[in-house]
Amino acid sequence: MKHTFMGLATLLGGFLGLSYSAQAQGNRIDDALLFSRLGPSGTARTLGIGGANVALGGDFGSLSLNPAGLGFFTKSEVSFTPGLGFGTAKSTPQGNLAATGSLGSMNETANSFHVASVGVVFANRRPDNDNTSDWRGGSFALGFTRLADFNQGFAYTNQTDDNHSFFQFLREPGGYVSPSSAGYRSALQNIRTQDNSGNYYDLDGLAYGNFLTTIGKTKGGLDSLGTPSRVGPITQREQVMTKGSLSQFDLGYGGNYRDKLYVGFGIGIVSLNRTRTSTFSESSNGGEDFNYQDYLKTTGTGVNARLGLIYRAADAVRFGASIQTPTYIRLTDEYSTTLTSQYAPANLSNVLTTVPSTDEYSITTPFRANGGVAVLLSKYGFLTGDIEYVGYSQARFHTVDASQGLDFTDTNQALSTGYKNTVNLRVGAEGRFDIFRARLGYARYGSPYAGDSPFNRDQNYYTAGLGLRTKSFFVDAAGVYLSYKDRYSPYTLASNEVGNKPTNYVQRASPVVAITQDRFTFSLTGGLIF
Repeated sequence: MKHTFMGLATLLGGFLGLSYSAQAQGNRIDDALLFSRLGPSGTARTLGIGGANVALGGDFGSLSLNPAGLGFFTKSEVSFTPGLGFGTAKSTPQGNLAATGSLGSMNETANSFHVASVGVVFANRRPDNDNTSDWRGGSFALGFTRLADFNQGFAYTNQTDDNHSFFQFLREPGGYVSPSSAGYRSALQNIRTQDNSGNYYDLDGLAYGNFLTTIGKTKGGLDSLGTPSRVGPITQREQVMTKGSLSQFDLGYGGNYRDKLYVGFGIGIVSLNRTRTSTFSESSNGGEDFNYQDYLKTTGTGVNARLGLIYRAADAVRFGASIQTPTYIRLTDEYSTTLTSQYAPANLSNVLTTVPSTDEYSITTPFRANGGVAVLLSKYGFLTGDIEYVGYSQARFHTVDASQGLDFTDTNQALSTGYKNTVNLRVGAEGRFDIFRARLGYARYGSPYAGDSPFNRDQNYYTAGLGLRTKSFFVDAAGVYLSYKDRYSPYTLASNEVGNKPTNYVQRASPVVAITQDRFTFSLTGGLIF
């Protein structure tokens, strides 16, 4: 069943050069990326150095990245990190056969207040004169870390013609073009399906019930789907807003062996909450033909585990490594769609809403591996750098209730071929001036899309921070600026049209919107040492 004609297309990308528009239940290509592509997170100290904390240690942020870093604590501490996020998206329709005129760019903002992290570390250190064991101490930590921010939005206006409009999408039920195909005939039957109260189950059904589509006969006597005829330019408008986050509740332990080798392990309980609302409309001849609002709420809980170590090769040089298991998340989707049509007869309601529906399924996000090096500059500060491997193509969806009829075979195959394994880089530096600290950092998260060239969808983070640390408390502030580019398509078309040569058939062009995302996040950490 179709719960949204745009599916789960998100700001974070698309599939094979465009956002993958879900035309059938189960096409959740973008969700796999959304729940797997995580940026720098943790305390303001960790954020200020670009998240490069694999080999450094000594910060609550180590718990969710490399728990071996907990072994560096000699005193206990508690910390709290609130944050503010400010986002702007610039959207510009791209020129192709689905764009008949340029309507310029549009900006949309999405701001948020959140808790970036909160946690406590309980440290236990043997006195220096206690040589009863080579294990010099260790720390147990637990707390909360916000891993991903889903507060985003964008809006655009595009101009097209009827053959490339949403009406053309409706004329291709189930993604089929020929009325003689079994898939086309099955899709027509599903379109007419209603519950006992006369409500339709998806957007195609709403379009049929609200007279955007009608079923007639071909010359061969086969049922065929048609739409009202429109001539001249078609103006499309859409606004998409998402809210929520992916967070993790962690507990872990880091031990110190002879002040040389630090080992740690941790367990994470993942909590996911995301709400997406989109409003799409088309207008012709100076009036709106229809608009529809799609609502999708996704919630879930999951679990993962990680192991790590840090080796002090010399007093000034540390090497670190950590691995994290794939994260298993049990998910629930709640969704509904409301369509308002100006084609409905005057004696009938022109507003129809689908039957509110729920799906339950799960996802396994990719394995992650981190390596890092840190160089301490005596009492003057440090330099640190990380490299992270993420196997995006390894993400997989799974059914949890066979009676729901979900099938992820095609989706998982598309994940294998459409995404690639990639490497992320993080570097940071801190300067120390008595009790004061100054920090800079940079992180580049590589594009996960196979065949993404020449369109570059790397994510670049630029970070800076200040801090103050005494024997009893500390205060840190950090700013993180994220900039990246993306493409979005509200729907894809299955029909073909002739290219430059008589024998060259290509997929009918869909509207394409180029999006430039800029987001600045400010975080402030306060902590007590005891």
